[in-house]
Amino acid sequence: MRQTYLMNDRIYLRAVEPEDIDVMYQLENDPSMWDISNFTVPYSRYVLRQYIQDSQCDVFADKQLRLMIIDKADEQVLGTIDITDFVPLHLRGEVGIAVRKDYRQRGYASDALKLVCEYAFDFLSFHQLYAHIATDNDACMRLFLSCGFTQCGVIKDWLQAETGYKDVVLLQCLNPKK
Repeated sequence: MRQTYLMNDRIYLRAVEPEDIDVMYQLENDPSMWDISNFTVPYSRYVLRQYIQDSQCDVFADKQLRLMIIDKADEQVLGTIDITDFVPLHLRGEVGIAVRKDYRQRGYASDALKLVCEYAFDFLSFHQLYAHIATDNDACMRLFLSCGFTQCGVIKDWLQAETGYKDVVLLQCLNPKK
């Protein structure tokens, strides 16, 4: 078994620390990302602080896992990657990624997605990961497809946006070793 997970030559993924609250506050309250999330109100620092304190950083206990994406060269927080809606009975969870605007289009999301897939499949023994991607989000679609996810369906009118409803593509990645 591999000894090191959640790390490659450029980045590593780590648990959320109290010092991450400012970055989390920035990402969670970015209006450009609200139409792809399921939340309708901004997050307060208080709520984020409670989330950090209450999290056991155990996907089996919390039914979710948030990891911070860190640049190995300068220890900057680049963004977050999450596994949410974890269902232990079926060993599946949904993946979401948020990268800070200054660090997008540099391959960090791809690195993080590959690392979290490897961790979920090889260490946690997940059967599958999935994602809902808006049909007009070409960059995100390319990201997930390049990391081994395949399109398995379209869900009509899934996301409400300023211009009306958007369809989403359901993408999934099955554990290649199962």
